[in-house]
Amino acid sequence: MMNQILFSGVIGLFLTLVGTPLLIKLLARKGYGQYIRDDGPREHHAKRGTPTMGGIAFILATIIAYFLSKVITGKPPTFSGVLVLGLMGGMGLVGFLDDYIKIVKRRSLGLRAKAKMAGQLIVGISFAVLSLQFADSRGQTPASTKLSFVQDFGWTIGPVLFVVWALFMILAMSNGVNLTDGLDGLATGASVMVFGAYTFIGVWQFQESCANGDTLTNPTACFEVRDPLDLAVVASALMGACFGFLWWNTSPAKIFMGDTGSLALGGALAGLAICSRTELLLALLGGLFVLITMSVVIQVGSFRLTGKRVFRMAPLQHHFELKGWSEVLVVVRFWIIQGMCVIVGLGLFYAGWAADK
Repeated sequence: MMNQILFSGVIGLFLTLVGTPLLIKLLARKGYGQYIRDDGPREHHAKRGTPTMGGIAFILATIIAYFLSKVITGKPPTFSGVLVLGLMGGMGLVGFLDDYIKIVKRRSLGLRAKAKMAGQLIVGISFAVLSLQFADSRGQTPASTKLSFVQDFGWTIGPVLFVVWALFMILAMSNGVNLTDGLDGLATGASVMVFGAYTFIGVWQFQESCANGDTLTNPTACFEVRDPLDLAVVASALMGACFGFLWWNTSPAKIFMGDTGSLALGGALAGLAICSRTELLLALLGGLFVLITMSVVIQVGSFRLTGKRVFRMAPLQHHFELKGWSEVLVVVRFWIIQGMCVIVGLGLFYAGWAADK
């Protein structure tokens, strides 16, 4: 059973290691280069023209790795796994249209705000509604209308509020990854860590699933998750694909993920959290994304209320660049912060399970 996780991770890694340079050549030949803000750190101006839309590489690699692992092991796909992949692909498509208009049509703002939001709403609502369907033999659907931290707790919010909550999570994480994707390898490396955490969570939930009630030492501490092992397969494929992409995306980046990649990764993170019943835990597991998003909220709020800026520039990573930190120093230190968030998040996940024993 666990072979699926290994296969999906290795295939995802191999595909992006080999496939990304081919995509770089294709995009470079077409002249699809990155637009760089004039008000940012001067060092970034050298990046103008670097191929973007690299998210195509790890989106395709993840989907192929998932289904190939199913073919190799002879295991069928699950609704939870396919829904998370669909959410990732749908958000990636919205990001791709934004990048395409920005780069190819030479319109620097990309998709108009209303069109971009409409696309995200269609994808997000479709995922939320479908995730409450497809009950298994035990009545479990991919998502639940209860709020969750390390697993569901008492409050049932109903299907309408659940759709609103799921949409908020999807948009917040997509925006968070998008804001973090400002330095070479920063968002990719941080995402690898969170997908690694979700691989572990999926395996643990599978081993301690309520579906295995007869073999558990303490059935009261079990997890009510529809397809925990398959969520681990998806997370492993994403981790491997992002790891391979990081080889080409780390400083100095040969390719950027663009909105294609950042919206897809944010959607995948939100989907994994919703389907694994760890919604509020995602705020800690993806702590770096939350921190960087909050820096923008604080900067905008402070400027509107007082006319003063808290940071030299938002998002937060550019503040430290303007203070004189090198790009690589910022990235590595932010990775350390993200690693600590994952360690604490997994510690709380385990503690929550152990407390119920």
